Amino acid sequence: MISAVAFGCFGLAGLCGAYRLLTGPELADRVIALDVILLSLMGAITVAAARSGDTTYLVALVVLSIVGFTATVAASRFVEDEAGTSAGPSE
Repeated sequence: MISAVAFGCFGLAGLCGAYRLLTGPELADRVIALDVILLSLMGAITVAAARSGDTTYLVALVVLSIVGFTATVAASRFVEDEAGTSAGPSE
């Protein structure tokens, strides 16, 4: 019962993220929306792993978290460069 509620909440969060991804006016909004979608997916995988008691899902969670973190860092650096406020040394 609780896992069904959790799946529903993660699904709703994923749909909200998809809406923001499609309608976000800024690139930063879309990057955050992708993070929300990824975290919702990771939460749903975590609930599925806890429900089944199978630990093979945890490898997928580690891979998703590494890919998500790397993509967020790369996208934030891109957004920062687009804004013209590079983090490099100023002259």
